[in-house]
Amino acid sequence: MAARWRGTRALLLDVSGVLYDSGDGGGAPIAGSAEAVRKIKASGLKLRFCTNETQTTREKFVQKLRGFGFDISVAEVTAPAPAACRVLRERSLRPHLLVHDDVMPEFAEIDKTNPNCVVIGDAADNFTYANLNEAFRVLIGLKNPVLISLGKGRYYKETDGLKLDVGAYMKALEYACDIQAEIVGKPAKMFFESALAELGVQPQEAVMVGDDIVSDVGGAQRCGMRAVQVRTGKYRPADENHPQVKPDAYVDNLAAAVDLILQEL
Repeated sequence: MAARWRGTRALLLDVSGVLYDSGDGGGAPIAGSAEAVRKIKASGLKLRFCTNETQTTREKFVQKLRGFGFDISVAEVTAPAPAACRVLRERSLRPHLLVHDDVMPEFAEIDKTNPNCVVIGDAADNFTYANLNEAFRVLIGLKNPVLISLGKGRYYKETDGLKLDVGAYMKALEYACDIQAEIVGKPAKMFFESALAELGVQPQEAVMVGDDIVSDVGGAQRCGMRAVQVRTGKYRPADENHPQVKPDAYVDNLAAAVDLILQEL
């Protein structure tokens, strides 16, 4: 059993559903998660917070988590919007943005005139028919349409229940335009590779802890990492019978995951 975690040098943590549940008033922390983060840092293991959060800037996101008692800095967060900005600059792409109002500052320095692509994120109430149709018209009018999605999650959990995520709307645009989106958030291999590079570790030296069986666990394992699924957030009992993805362990919460890994190192 102990050999399962041998060689671990770093932990990558999903945020929503692992550290806290989002919702009205900013959401609420999950019991024991703040102390678990402190344990990781005290252990000497490297740590990265890997989130598909696209409803706010990293600065505001970190400020909220600090208010919940988490020891976290902007420099420790890997998120989709900055990764998308790098892609846009490298490829001279000018996006039409279908994203949440609060994440718009991440794209402040990006040229958005005469769009030649669409970037879609978790736009929440901005996912109206009119806004989706506008994004569709931009894409369908391009000779070589490019759709960049800040993740492809199906749903996530807030304090009042489950909510549709960006993946559902991304699929609608894919279907309407007969194209395939480029994913820059989880579960894209590029996302995990970026986080590992920032930590300076190899995939076999890292463990991902998440609540999403496909995006967190499956994405990390395809990158060569080990992965633990917590039974918080969007976890559903049916996840334990998933036909393709089998986590290296199931645990009740982040605190249990940290205790399991640390006691076996």
